[in-house]
Amino acid sequence: MFTDPRLTALSHGILTGAIGVLAVLLLFCVVRSIKGPRIADRILSINMAGTMIITAIVFMSGIQEETSLIDIGLLYAMISFLAVVVFSRVYRGEYLSLKDSRRKEMEAREHQATEEGLHSDRDD
Repeated sequence: MFTDPRLTALSHGILTGAIGVLAVLLLFCVVRSIKGPRIADRILSINMAGTMIITAIVFMSGIQEETSLIDIGLLYAMISFLAVVVFSRVYRGEYLSLKDSRRKEMEAREHQATEEGLHSDRDD
């Protein structure tokens, strides 16, 4: 990467430290994806974890001075993007079906209340 061996060692140290920080942050993302109170939080944490892994792969390509790892990072980015889109579609479908069932339940209650109201008027 650099012609000066001291700069090469310094850059390797910085990139290794950055990968260590990313590993710690990745643990927080895993905890959030397991613990997250909502499904949207879990999807975002999975997306963030994917981004951190891509960054770590690119940092590793800098350490090893291997440009083919950047291609692997790009491939992983495409797969990660597709996974988040699929998770979002599944979540949206579940949300819409739940919303539809709640709407039908409310309409049934309103209809029942109207029917009871009509019947109570007839009894008078």
